[in-house]
Amino acid sequence: MSALEQKLMERLNLLTKWRSIFAGWQLGTRSMDDPECQAVRDHREVTMLMRAELSALLALLIKAGVFSREEFQRQLIIEADELNKMYEKKFPGMEATPDGIKMDIVEAQQTMKGWKP
Repeated sequence: MSALEQKLMERLNLLTKWRSIFAGWQLGTRSMDDPECQAVRDHREVTMLMRAELSALLALLIKAGVFSREEFQRQLIIEADELNKMYEKKFPGMEATPDGIKMDIVEAQQTMKGWKP
C-alpha cells in the first residue's frame, strides 16, 4: 500500500468513527451487537463515505473545467425537482413544502396503510 493510500484509509477510518454518534442520535444508546443499531451504523458509514467521495469528485470536475459550479447548481436544481416529483408519486397524498410535508389525510392514510405505528 502506498503512503497516499495509507493516509487515505486513515482519514476515511477517522471520518467513519462518527457512525456511532449518528446511530446513538437516531436510536438512543444501544449495545454494539444490537442489529438495528448495526444497520444504522452501516448505513451512516456508507452515507459519509459517499458524501466525501462525491464532494471530491465534484471538486475535481470543477477544477478540471468539465463544468462550472453554476452549471452544477443549475443541474442539481433540476435533479432535486425530479426526485421530489418521484417521491410524490411514490407516496400519494403527500407533498413537500417549505414548511414540511403537507398531507391530504384521506389519500395519505391509504398510502400509509400497513406502515408500522
